[in-house]
Amino acid sequence: MAAIEVAWYGCDMRSGRIAEELRSLQAGTLSRRMGASTSMSGTLVLAGAPRGWEAATDPGRTMLVAVDTATGIPLWSGMTLPREGGSDPELRITAATPEAYLERRYPGDYTATGADQTDVMAALATPAITDGPPLVLDTTSSGTTIDYTMQDSEDRSILAGMQEVAGMEDGPEWTIDTIWGDAAQTRFQLVLRIAPTIGTVTAQPEAIFDMPGCLHKYTLLESYERGRGATRIITRGERSADTRNSSDVYSAAALLANGWPLWEDRITPASGITDVSQLNRHAAEAIALMGVGSKAWTLEAVASRAPRLGTAWGLGDSVGLDVVSSPRHPDGVQLVSRTWAWSLDVGTDRVVPILLEDE
Repeated sequence: MAAIEVAWYGCDMRSGRIAEELRSLQAGTLSRRMGASTSMSGTLVLAGAPRGWEAATDPGRTMLVAVDTATGIPLWSGMTLPREGGSDPELRITAATPEAYLERRYPGDYTATGADQTDVMAALATPAITDGPPLVLDTTSSGTTIDYTMQDSEDRSILAGMQEVAGMEDGPEWTIDTIWGDAAQTRFQLVLRIAPTIGTVTAQPEAIFDMPGCLHKYTLLESYERGRGATRIITRGERSADTRNSSDVYSAAALLANGWPLWEDRITPASGITDVSQLNRHAAEAIALMGVGSKAWTLEAVASRAPRLGTAWGLGDSVGLDVVSSPRHPDGVQLVSRTWAWSLDVGTDRVVPILLEDE
């Protein structure tokens, strides 16, 4: 399999239309995470830049898009934020994935009663469609209803609201994908996907990362640090009018009954939350995730030998790990888990899926 090579395009942020191909852009590591923004820092060598490079990389007005040249699939996009240069022969540019835009928009006053969690998140995000990037919504109902309130006076962004709902018990997942916006491939479209599960979940995935094989190395991080493990949790709201609401006490009863120690944690899930029902949903989700701690697998593979990012697997998809033997796992290890984040370094031919193992 050929190494991944990308073509970079500078685009108008409002329309997604390509302004210039940026062949002299030397990008750093690309990465994406479920329900969160990431950033990329790179340099634009001015000697090889097109005539319209300045307008195509204007901070606040443009976005940069990386396309796999072999498959034609957009792999990554980011809004141009800082751009720095002067007497040096190159510019330093940093771009943040479209999720960061939601931190700069506010939903205003919003109240929902007995609404599907997906509909709540979509309603919070809808204001970003007006006067924003070429964003469309792709939603799938979760089947779980909630009451939800956000007040404009709380100064909480769309991103804060979406992350809050996603962090509740059985909360939907979300991400923003970049696709071609027309058949002629002259512009890009951003798709905000909100669903109970993002990606393809299967016990028999197409993408297998093996050792010996495409894997250069792997690590398993097991943690019971604060914020990663607890057998009893209370979530706290923000103080309002000299009062501070709390959730009920949520315990991992089965673990405690089986001899686990009592580990307590107090969590403030997001700024501005005061509603007890919302705090309870956060506590229920936290105890489900943190009872036995966290297990994160980082798989560093040779990109030119690994299943191809964007075609064989992507964010949220199930992938397989197949290790014959290693010092940590002398008898080998085989598992299937979902990709919660990834990074790609084109220059070093390395791709890194990050898997969170569910107990």
